[in-house]
Amino acid sequence: MDLKTATAIRRLRLVSAPEAVSFLILLVCSVLKRTTDFNAVPVMGAIHGVLFILYVIFWADAWNRTKWSFGTAALYFILSVLPTGGFFAERKLRREAENAVIAERARKEGIVNA
Repeated sequence: MDLKTATAIRRLRLVSAPEAVSFLILLVCSVLKRTTDFNAVPVMGAIHGVLFILYVIFWADAWNRTKWSFGTAALYFILSVLPTGGFFAERKLRREAENAVIAERARKEGIVNA
């Protein structure tokens, strides 16, 4: 895995968990808006919107660089629109990056000829 690909995956990982947290907070704010006088939806909506846009930009960049299959790319996109999906995406991306590092070390040491 080259440096630009690793960086693209890292950026996607770094934004996936905050995006998921902002989504959950936005859902709580929506409920509070309906049940109380507390209205933080405009602020949380803007924060979540920015994080979601960043996620989509970083997702597209990672898909382009990693050459994921359509199914893998679709999975990461679907995880971005589920309330807790960002946590699962971050964990899966972390495993993918760790496996790439292990494979690269094995290639350098001559253990694998791939």
